[in-house]
Amino acid sequence: MHGTSTAHHFGRRTVRTTRVRTTSVAACAALLAVMALAGCNRDQGAGAAGGGKVGIDLPRSDSDFWNSYQNYIEKGVEDGEVGALPLTNSQNDIGKLVSNVQVFTDQGAKAVIMAPQDTGAITETLRTLKERKIPVVSVDTRPDQGDVYMVVRADNRAYGEKACAYLGEQLKGKGKVAEFQGDLSSINGRDRSEAFKSCMRREFPGITVFELATDWKGDVASAKLQSTLAAHPDLGGIYMQAGGVFLQPTLALLEQKKLLKAPGTPGHITIVSNDGIPEELDAIRAGKIDATVSQPADLYAKYALYYAKRALAGETPKTGPTDHDSTVIKIPGGFEDQLPAPLVTKDNVDDPGLWANQLEKKS
Repeated sequence: MHGTSTAHHFGRRTVRTTRVRTTSVAACAALLAVMALAGCNRDQGAGAAGGGKVGIDLPRSDSDFWNSYQNYIEKGVEDGEVGALPLTNSQNDIGKLVSNVQVFTDQGAKAVIMAPQDTGAITETLRTLKERKIPVVSVDTRPDQGDVYMVVRADNRAYGEKACAYLGEQLKGKGKVAEFQGDLSSINGRDRSEAFKSCMRREFPGITVFELATDWKGDVASAKLQSTLAAHPDLGGIYMQAGGVFLQPTLALLEQKKLLKAPGTPGHITIVSNDGIPEELDAIRAGKIDATVSQPADLYAKYALYYAKRALAGETPKTGPTDHDSTVIKIPGGFEDQLPAPLVTKDNVDDPGLWANQLEKKS
């Protein structure tokens, strides 16, 4: 990606203030001289927590999971969890993310929430934000380098391990499995892939895994699955690292090839996914896939806003168990709140505690 050079330019740009709120000018002018006026204007917008505005960048809009996350973020902002600048969406483009963060700083953001999909190319931007004393909450991904106030994500290695254990048990330790790997420039793609691979080698050496790099793209996964099925018609399992982008194209291909067979019947391909979106839960109920790991879109949004508010208040995070069934750990450059992500099968698919089931009730 081309984010590094853009981010360096971002670090050198000067902040331009082009708009002044009429009401704050009037209030300040009544009491202060011209030099003090600028200071009063900079303080405008601080909320009850005494913090200021938060810049929030959404990472993409081509995934049902991230669209759900956006809905939760918007609801939290509407409810006044934080005062937010207009939301941006970087559309899985690190250059757009860098540019959007520049806009936030131009607009006087006092904290930033982001979800960098390329975790290696955001370093320079994080360095610049640190220099400006603007704390960062990173959602779902842990930047490879740079300081963050808090990372809000689930244990992604557990995703790969849970998928491995489920597939290994269902296939009784033998057979062939296709793995749709996420973008390996993302720590999530790496964590899930490495954990799945090491678990399979250690626990189920009798299973052959075909690693299919997808860059989180559903059409790429579908094309590679078609080629894999042509070469290995006895494929027994599929691990999809992101149901939000892989579910529909995978089911469409299997249906077209008449390979979408019910669990327990001859020729059934066991499918485990990650995300926990409503469509995956419906597919489990319908017997089209077998399991998913529920990635908590609601908690990602809730605690992104929560930690942004704590950062604005100047609080320092503490490690250890939390009151929301997670654990905060120390990482290089900051802290990480590892949220719970349960395995969902036909046995617990109707659990009202799953965020996707709560989402359906609201709609």
